[in-house]
Amino acid sequence: MELAVIGLGRMGGNIARRLLRAGHACPVFDMDPAAVAALAAEGATPSADLAALVAGLARPRAIWVMLPAGAVTQATLDALLPMLDADDVVIEGGNSFWKDSAGRAATFAARGIHYLDVGTSGGVWGLARGYCLMIGGADAAVARLAPVFEALAPGEAAAPPNPQRNSATTADRGWLHCGGPGAGHYTKMIHNGIEYGMMQAMAEGLDLLKNGPLAINVAEVTEVWRRGSVVSSWLLDLTAAALAQQPDLANYSGRVSDSGEGRWTVDTAVENAIPTPVLAAALFARFRSRQEASFADRALSAMRHGFGGHLEPK
Repeated sequence: MELAVIGLGRMGGNIARRLLRAGHACPVFDMDPAAVAALAAEGATPSADLAALVAGLARPRAIWVMLPAGAVTQATLDALLPMLDADDVVIEGGNSFWKDSAGRAATFAARGIHYLDVGTSGGVWGLARGYCLMIGGADAAVARLAPVFEALAPGEAAAPPNPQRNSATTADRGWLHCGGPGAGHYTKMIHNGIEYGMMQAMAEGLDLLKNGPLAINVAEVTEVWRRGSVVSSWLLDLTAAALAQQPDLANYSGRVSDSGEGRWTVDTAVENAIPTPVLAAALFARFRSRQEASFADRALSAMRHGFGGHLEPK
């Protein structure tokens, strides 16, 4: 099927590539002509601007907006809205605040246009590994775009079977319709809040290994933990790879950014009086890292660079 992609950065470009490799048609647009040209060379249909992109799509249209959360996403959606017709579908795959997504869905629905908020996890590895997709929006629009989600998701082979499950759903293949408008980005927000906590626990443990009372090879420990340990994970794989390349992680600044979802997770916990002390502490640890970086902070920087390509400022 045909799905247009707006925003060809680290994730948007690879989303378009994965769709092309699965045989889908993929018109593309980005403010950077070089990014558009690169995808055109791989089979995408280039567009000079948003108007040309929309005009060239078969109806009902389907458009994926993959831009940073905030003003640039809102401006793009505002520009798209008057160009679209009833029954078109707009997917917003950035890490937007879920309440903003719910509001946008209502605005688009007033014009008869479907709006799906799709929390997307997979970082720079999504092209090869596939993307975990958490989807919010109306049933009909999700069902229509199921072939797209199937192409982007990792598939059943990405994880071992769960013997406790007695039925299979799309969750077994790496994508899930989580609920109505806002549910996709809400689920992704919680996902990233948990990610903060997992990363912080691992980083602090590695700091204790490196700077504790015994001489222990931290790189070798992370390697042995990858085999049979209950803490084995993709985050551990990325950390072990970074330590194997540079045991002191000196090239990482240790100034760890937070991209919004961790703050929103803690804010939501406060609003609903739900205790999340680990997630809150992990967020505050990132704030502290910008004042005085430790080995644990450099490990966090290495993890963020490993899965998302994030480069921390010096």
